Amino acid sequence: MTAARFTGISLAALIAATLASAASAQTIYVSNEKDNTLSVIDGKTMAVTDTIKVGKRPRGITLSRDGTQLFICASDDHTVQVFDLASKTVVHNLPSGEDPEQFALSPDGKSLIIANEDSNIVTVVDVPTRKVAFQVDVGVEPEGMDVSPDGRWGVNTSETTSMVHWIDMEKRSVVDNTLVGPRPRYAQFTKDGSQLWVSSEIGGTVSVIDTATRQVKKVVDFHIKGVAKDRIQPVGVKLTDDGRYAFVALGPANHVAVVDARTFEVKDYLLVGRRVWHLALTPDQKMLYTTNGVSGDVSVIDVDSLKVTKTVKVGRYPWGVAVKG
Repeated sequence: MTAARFTGISLAALIAATLASAASAQTIYVSNEKDNTLSVIDGKTMAVTDTIKVGKRPRGITLSRDGTQLFICASDDHTVQVFDLASKTVVHNLPSGEDPEQFALSPDGKSLIIANEDSNIVTVVDVPTRKVAFQVDVGVEPEGMDVSPDGRWGVNTSETTSMVHWIDMEKRSVVDNTLVGPRPRYAQFTKDGSQLWVSSEIGGTVSVIDTATRQVKKVVDFHIKGVAKDRIQPVGVKLTDDGRYAFVALGPANHVAVVDARTFEVKDYLLVGRRVWHLALTPDQKMLYTTNGVSGDVSVIDVDSLKVTKTVKVGRYPWGVAVKG
């Protein structure tokens, strides 16, 4: 009995130690649009450990599939920078087209699909060869980007056209369009690829689109007591892998909405920093980080308790966020 109890205690201790180690290994990267810098946050101490100069007006950022590099949209330099995490240096640039703002990495990590806001096109770059594979004309002011989990679809949202453009990655062309609310800013597929969630900043809504039919199946609306309706401007969206939650950044409303991703009902609104912009979940889905542009900080949200646990000061106008760990 004693031996069995000891083994159980040891196992519990081992699990706790493993979880603590995983948390301490996490690193959060934040692009600061006005400072032309990257803030590096330690996942254990929640302190900024480094501030690194990068290209002009860094916005969208995402990790390579192997976690060794960070792709950075240096919008005013009209390039995507490839940042090596070990050496903390930009090792080369990728041809991005004009004014890259957001992008998505294909499931195999070989293609980077980039929205070019000023030229109304989407540029697809072959990452290994560092060359443009193809470009596609889309609507006016393209911004939101994602790629379906099976790699079949690349999607883009055009702010002025208020559409989702469906790019057949094999055909290399737009084959369908879905009308959504005014000024769509962000798009994310569910983990199984069956749905696409798209935020509409001016519309104040999120459209849930059925991937098979490419039709809107549900529109989620938001109402916060004491906050004017025109200040509720959905931008970033993050879906948990288990299909439980959708988190929606509500811009100048200074809240993140917690949506039940199965029933589409809003469960709660979490007060964060000023003008919350984008979101990132940790790999274990335990923590959510928000970039708050006007207050120049990052809010840390515990997903299990749905509580904001900490605020971390970063640079001016934090925009993109990515988590390694």
